[in-house]
Amino acid sequence: QVQLVESGGGLVQAGGSLTLSCAASGTILTMNDMSWYRQAPGKQRELVAFISLFSTSAGTTKYAESVKGRFTISTGNTKNTVNLQMNGLQPEDTAVYYCYARGWRPVEGRANYQTNFDSWGQGTQVTVSS
Repeated sequence: QVQLVESGGGLVQAGGSLTLSCAASGTILTMNDMSWYRQAPGKQRELVAFISLFSTSAGTTKYAESVKGRFTISTGNTKNTVNLQMNGLQPEDTAVYYCYARGWRPVEGRANYQTNFDSWGQGTQVTVSS
């Protein structure tokens, strides 16, 4: 199984910055892409940022309109890690932030077989005070 662990959340004043990190563990053959989602109280989970890690599209990023120009998603120094640099934070950015990853992993007990996976992290709280 592939597990994701997020870190870096916390409390910050409006206008401040935070960096979230997500590290994937487990046997991963190919990591296709990693994303950050967030969910505020009473709201649906929404995509914040996406980065492709696979082949010729590696490095392609997408952002929610509300965070463009303020947030930056990037790969970490370690394989299968991703960071989210958040600048100019506003109270409306307050939410639980989740890491999400998709890719391919080996099938247990079946040599040379692989299956796709998608995994969620446990979430990290980001609170922005006004």
